[in-house]
Amino acid sequence: MGIGRFVYTPILPLMTAHAGVSAHGAASLATANYAGYLAGALAGAGWPRLARSTAACRASLLLLIVSLAAMPLVHNVSGWVALRGLGGFGSALVFVIAVNLMLEHLRGHPSHLAGWGFGGVGAGIALSAVLVLSTSDWRVAWWAAAATAAVLTAAAWSLRAAEPQAPSPTDRMPARPAHGRFSLLMSSYTLEGVGYIIAGTFLVAAVPQDAPQWLGGGTWLVVGLATVPSAALWAALSGRWSHPALLTFALLAQAAGIAVAAVVGDVTAALVGAVLFGGTFIGVSTLALAAGRMLRYPRAVALLTAGYSVGQMLGPTVVAPTLHDGYRLALVVGASVVLAAALVAALMRIVGRQPHGLVGDPEIAHVRGESVDDGTHCGPVVVAPPHQRPGPHR
Repeated sequence: MGIGRFVYTPILPLMTAHAGVSAHGAASLATANYAGYLAGALAGAGWPRLARSTAACRASLLLLIVSLAAMPLVHNVSGWVALRGLGGFGSALVFVIAVNLMLEHLRGHPSHLAGWGFGGVGAGIALSAVLVLSTSDWRVAWWAAAATAAVLTAAAWSLRAAEPQAPSPTDRMPARPAHGRFSLLMSSYTLEGVGYIIAGTFLVAAVPQDAPQWLGGGTWLVVGLATVPSAALWAALSGRWSHPALLTFALLAQAAGIAVAAVVGDVTAALVGAVLFGGTFIGVSTLALAAGRMLRYPRAVALLTAGYSVGQMLGPTVVAPTLHDGYRLALVVGASVVLAAALVAALMRIVGRQPHGLVGDPEIAHVRGESVDDGTHCGPVVVAPPHQRPGPHR
C-alpha cells in the first residue's frame, strides 16, 4: 500500500521533465488519488463486512498492481487521472482490511507491535524512493513499482482473519458525546489533511534544480525511513502524555519540517524536513483517531476519516494558484495550514482533559459503523483494557 499510494511523489519530477506533466496536471493526478482514497475509505467505514474481507483485500492488491503497471501505457492526463483514482481506491481498502486483520491477531499484545505494523507504509515509501533512484526513466520506475508490489502481494496473500472474540464490558459502555472537543479535533485533523498532503505531494518536486541529483529521491527515502518506527514511537509516548498534547507537538514538528524544507532549500534543510515530516504524519493520524475514539463520539473514526480525506482533496486545489513559479511557495502554505492545525489541537487541551487510553488497540468491533480506517495511513484505536491503562497524563 505504501508503494501504490506514494510512489507518485518521487516519480513526479521525472514525469514533469520527460512526460510533459505540468504543475496543474500534477495536482490533478494527486487529487484523483485522494478522491479514490476517500471513496475506498468510506466504503470500508460504511460496510463492516467489507472491512474484514480477505477476498476484497486480495482484489484490492491486484487493482493496485494493475494501476501501477498501466501508468506507462497511457499518454494523457485524463488516463493517468483515472488510474490514480483506482489506485487510491485500492490503497484505502488494502489499508482498512489489512489493519483490521492485523489488529485482530494482535489483540492483547503490546500496542507498539501494531505501531510497527503501520510502519509498513513507511517501508513502502522508502522502497519507492529506492526504485526511483535506480532509474531516470519514468516508465521503468512505474513498472518497477508494479513488480515490487506484486512480490509483496504474494507475501501478503495468506493474511487471514483471527478467530472472533466476545465483546468486553468496555465495548458496551454507552457513548457520551463531547461535541466541543470533537469539533476542535475534527477541525484540526481536516486542516492536517490539507497541509500534510501538500507536503506529501510536492516535497520532492520542490527540491531546487541545482541541488545534487540524488537529493530528490534521497529526500523521499529519508521520509520513508523516518516513518517506519514513528507509529510505534508515538504509541509508546501515548502511555505517558495525553493525546491532545502529543498531537499538538507532532503537528508543530511537522509544520517546522515542511517550512524548513521550503524556505531554506539546501541539502541539510531538505533532509531535516524529511525526517520531521516522515516521523510525524503517521503519528498524527494515529493520535487523532485515538483521541476521537476515546471521546466516545458516535462514528468518530468514520467522521475523522472523511474530514481528513476531504482535506487531502482540497490541498492540491488550495495551492494550485501558487504553482506557476515552482513548488516551494506551496510548501510554505502547507506548513502554515499544519501550524493552524496545531493551534486548534492545543485548544482541545484547554477546553477539557482527554480520557486515558493507549494507541494501537483494535477498534471496538461491536459498535455498529465503527470500522478501522485512517484516511492516510493510520491506526484503529480504542480505550485500553483496564490492566493496560497508563497513569495520569501530563
